[in-house]
Amino acid sequence: MLTIATGNKAVAAAAKEARPGVIAAYPITPQTEIVEQLATYVAEGSLDADYVPVESEHSAMAACIGASAAGARTFTATSSHGLLYMHEMLHWAAGARTPVVMANVNRALGPGWNTWAEHTDAFSQRDTGWLQVFVATVQEAYDATLMAFRIAEDERVLLPVMVNLDGFALSHITQSLETVDVGDFIPPFHLPHAIDIAHPRGYGTLTPPDIYFKFRWDMERSMRASREVIAETEAEFARRFGRLWGPTEDYRCEDADVVVVALGTLGKEAEVAVDKLREEGVKAGSMRLRWFRPFPILDLAGREVVVIDRDYSFGFGGVMAHSIRSTTGVEPYSVIAGLGGQEVTYDDIAQFVRQREVGREFWFGVSD
Repeated sequence: MLTIATGNKAVAAAAKEARPGVIAAYPITPQTEIVEQLATYVAEGSLDADYVPVESEHSAMAACIGASAAGARTFTATSSHGLLYMHEMLHWAAGARTPVVMANVNRALGPGWNTWAEHTDAFSQRDTGWLQVFVATVQEAYDATLMAFRIAEDERVLLPVMVNLDGFALSHITQSLETVDVGDFIPPFHLPHAIDIAHPRGYGTLTPPDIYFKFRWDMERSMRASREVIAETEAEFARRFGRLWGPTEDYRCEDADVVVVALGTLGKEAEVAVDKLREEGVKAGSMRLRWFRPFPILDLAGREVVVIDRDYSFGFGGVMAHSIRSTTGVEPYSVIAGLGGQEVTYDDIAQFVRQREVGREFWFGVSD
């Protein structure tokens, strides 16, 4: 069905289609619309789920972990400081192999207090064991949320998935949305190690040194296996519903001499910049990264690369730029732009490409 929706409402609509048994909810700007919409579905009877309004984001994730361990499909949503408040439990969710699905509406961290888009909140959780996907349109927010349940719950994975969407720039923007009848695309949830009172066993017990590392290796093995599961899921989604996604969304990259790499809505803005540069005779392309964990295998050999990071790791640099440098050996022109919702237009991105210098870091709007 074709309709109009915000990014937040698209996520809620997809979560509804996935039929979660438990939704844990705590409000925070600019995510609140997601859990409000899900509360409406539950109240009107169109979604049969236990809706748990908790006292904090830490409790929201704890509730999802407990429900998932008991065999229920779970969903929650948060933003920014809410995600940071969950930090301990994010490790727990991944380590306990509870495939929670969570939407994170990317928002800057304070102080100073700011409710606009930035990716540092999600990147600060990159080593917790969660899969992370970043979306750029209302339709993609819906599609990625649906696929997240199938990917997380696959027995080759059994790791939680975080669906990231830019605060306000996507969460509150209105675009067309085509919803689907999900049917059996998302199979019934089965957790092999679910709590069973008929067969008691220990959970989260003390783990000695000769065993602990095996649990961590098993998480990494599953993260590696998730690449295949993601590809299979995206191919099946395309077969059923006609929309094909991948680890990246490439635009005019086939013959590009210089490629702009970005996440989220900046990645879509870069496509307009590419068209402008092409008119000037610059053979530019755009590669919007969708999956951040597992990090995609990129082919950037022989090209100049401009990376736009809407984040920063202090004393280290742009997280995306360093990730690309370490995985591809390519030395990018690293641009730090869009922090705290700073406006970055396609004209700005085109200028980043024009002024590029291999190996240099450039802060947009800051004088050296």
